[in-house]
Amino acid sequence: MRFLARVAIAAGMVFCASGALAQTDPLPSWNEGPTKDAIESFVARVTTPESDAYVPPKDRIATFDNDGTLWIEQPMYVQLAFALDRVKALSNEHPEWKEQQPFKAALEGDMKTLAKSGKKGLLELIMATHAGMTPEEFQTIVNDWLATAEQPRFKKKYTELVYQPMLELMEYLRANGFQTFIVSGGGIEFMRAWAEPIYGIPPAQTVGSSIKTKYEVKDGVPTLIRLPEMNFIDDKDGKPIGINQHIGQRPIAAFGNSDGDYEMLDWTTSGDGARFGLIVHHTDAKREYAYDRNSEFGHLDKALDDANEKGWVVMDMKNDWKQVFPEKQ
Repeated sequence: MRFLARVAIAAGMVFCASGALAQTDPLPSWNEGPTKDAIESFVARVTTPESDAYVPPKDRIATFDNDGTLWIEQPMYVQLAFALDRVKALSNEHPEWKEQQPFKAALEGDMKTLAKSGKKGLLELIMATHAGMTPEEFQTIVNDWLATAEQPRFKKKYTELVYQPMLELMEYLRANGFQTFIVSGGGIEFMRAWAEPIYGIPPAQTVGSSIKTKYEVKDGVPTLIRLPEMNFIDDKDGKPIGINQHIGQRPIAAFGNSDGDYEMLDWTTSGDGARFGLIVHHTDAKREYAYDRNSEFGHLDKALDDANEKGWVVMDMKNDWKQVFPEKQ
């Protein structure tokens, strides 16, 4: 009887523990529905040893785009807003910028002309305003800017306009043995300045575009200096290349929001075994922004058309998220 009693008590403890776990929602900002079910089903399949889709922890790699996937990207990319402020701050040292595009448009706030300059114009701004300093000096400038800069619509710091549901998702994946990486078209050192305290993603797990850097000994001290030359663009077909260079293996899950993430999603989900791809579709004009095919920033067209055929989950921000930002809007 004593043995049976001990068995009954143990069984009761297991039941209570499992019940408590069942009541703890790891994704409280996600509404119940097919999207949340798909995420949780995938995680259960790849982390359950008895599952035929089980993936060892060392291979549980998840990659996330940044702009529009982890934080706000409208009315322009955050790093572009930073570059525009840098142009204004440095303009006295460069009087030629008053007549030279895209700097002239940046100084005049002419966003239409700036948008027409495309990626080439953006890269010119970045190379001119992000170089001539050490990585440490650059990160200090980035953090000082983020401490005061505000997004124009919400009047909040950009680091307050990260997506609460995505913060929960990254934490949920890490709690289940995943390594989470940023893979973004944004500057690698721009993101490394703040990604760890905001996302819990350390510098070594941040992949992005980069400018060239040179080594020199300055006043007897070994130093790195950022140069006004592009080194690598981590966008579109550059993303799988960047993943291979920095991570060294194909992810099993990828999360993006635009056609710039198409190749990362495609490469990730075409691998063997269980795979997962998700597109953050911006459909909520009230709590955030609604945009896709016609947007200059976060352009989503081909990936949206091909998502069903590719087996990617298209998340609907308006319907799938209970809240968007960490604080209720």
